[in-house]
Amino acid sequence: MRHINPITAILSAMLWLAACSLAAAPPEVDNAYSFDDYPLEDPLVYPDWFKKSFLDIGEDLAEAVDAGKQGLMVYFGQKRCAYCHKLINDNFGLSDIAEYTRRHFDVVPIDIWGVDEVTNLAGDVLTERDYALAEDTNFTPSIIFLDAEGKQALRLRGYYPPYQFRAALEYVAGGHYVKESFRDYLARGENRMVFEADDLNEEDFFSPPPFNLDRSRLTSEHPLAVFFEQGDCHACDILHGQVLRERAISQHFDVLDSVQLDMWSGKPVITPGGKRTTARQWAADLGLFYAPSVIFFDESGQEILRVASVVRIYRLRNVLSYISSKDYLTEPSYQKWRVKQIERRL
Repeated sequence: MRHINPITAILSAMLWLAACSLAAAPPEVDNAYSFDDYPLEDPLVYPDWFKKSFLDIGEDLAEAVDAGKQGLMVYFGQKRCAYCHKLINDNFGLSDIAEYTRRHFDVVPIDIWGVDEVTNLAGDVLTERDYALAEDTNFTPSIIFLDAEGKQALRLRGYYPPYQFRAALEYVAGGHYVKESFRDYLARGENRMVFEADDLNEEDFFSPPPFNLDRSRLTSEHPLAVFFEQGDCHACDILHGQVLRERAISQHFDVLDSVQLDMWSGKPVITPGGKRTTARQWAADLGLFYAPSVIFFDESGQEILRVASVVRIYRLRNVLSYISSKDYLTEPSYQKWRVKQIERRL
């Protein structure tokens, strides 16, 4: 029998736990997915350790690197955004996330409605609002991780629960973005299992297989919604059990074509662009790492918009109003469309 040095065994276990601690996902809690996402009355207060910046992104990055940090986090948010409050209060409210972020990054906050001037990496001077539009930050909070050379290492659009946010931090700080996608990094950390399609939630408005979604040769009458989901998915259960049960949400699917795919399955799919592939490969090509993700395509198979983070009733209702009204035909930027909607109400 081979004898194992107990000290070596302990050290090996400690190293393994350290490597997996940020990437592994603890059990989900409803609070991460079940909350009121309507605009809040109380404005958001940034943590006092967020950088007091003159909003010159190049200078901010240089200062972060000089301080021995891996790079810069540019945070795009709104003062009354419920998802931003979740990120600041729930994620950064955890001491390990706050400490890890402060150790590896400087955080520069951008108010997507702000009028202060920002100098971007190219040297262009924009208002905060125009900078947010130029960076296509459709959903807040959005975070762009810049590495020491000013290259985008990762972009997060929307709110993600703490365990996935921890993984994003470690993915960038540990330099994993150089050799693998965030999707592959997460899947490796979670030891991804492949579940049967029967584990997915069903909806009456989902079209059955085979999944020939090709619109490149013959345009469709309706936009297309593709739900990428997975088995044993608490966030998927919440989406189907709560959000999609709301009439204000479900009514929009009367004028959409909709399909559901298991994002880890080998089921054959013909994409809206006419490519033959599998659900798993298509999800990988699209860079999807969060379930459920919903991607909307127009009548000719071009992507309009994607919702690939935690979503509740208010946000999804706005997205579906944009899609089902076909306002994307006259205003291809969802963010600009939202600006017009808010200005019209004011």
